[in-house]
Amino acid sequence: MDALKRTAATIERRDFVRRLLRERGDLLLVSGLGSATYDVAAAGDHALNFYLWGAMGGTAMIGLGLALAQAKRRVAVITGDGDMLMGIGSLATIGVQQPKNLAVVILDNGSYGETGMQPSHTAAGIDLVATARACRFPLTRAVSRIEEADEIRALLHEGDGPIFVSARIASEEAPRVLPLRDGHAIKQRFTDAVAALDQA
Repeated sequence: MDALKRTAATIERRDFVRRLLRERGDLLLVSGLGSATYDVAAAGDHALNFYLWGAMGGTAMIGLGLALAQAKRRVAVITGDGDMLMGIGSLATIGVQQPKNLAVVILDNGSYGETGMQPSHTAAGIDLVATARACRFPLTRAVSRIEEADEIRALLHEGDGPIFVSARIASEEAPRVLPLRDGHAIKQRFTDAVAALDQA
């Protein structure tokens, strides 16, 4: 597959993430390091955002753990193709566990954005949606138009998971929006917010 053709049709990432998180309610969200976290923060800081500043390759597994621990709540992971490729085995583990409340959304620009925009394997034709399907995700989508954001947003809140979505995003870098960077404070704020939901 032609790598340039592969990344030609794309979505503006910030607008896509903003639409996904509109009126999010009590959605629990784990964002991958770098650009995914900047995109989530740009959509609005929230106590139920668990921002990752490291742990590349671990985002989906953190989301799985959260989904299993909070089985009555909807959990979303938003991360990049580089992070997902590094943690590709997590798709198999999620497929075995079958958490119905978990959705994984990949912002796929075909690049390793945090290390200099080198082409990732998805630019060479590796299909993450097909991989998720092979790992027994019952609901998978590949999207390349901003108009599809509302459908994906509905899946985050109502779809029977595990759900896997790969969004073909533009490779242009958006300005960084830096949320809270203290790991302990992020964890404490998140756990307090989840505990408050349980007491409501």
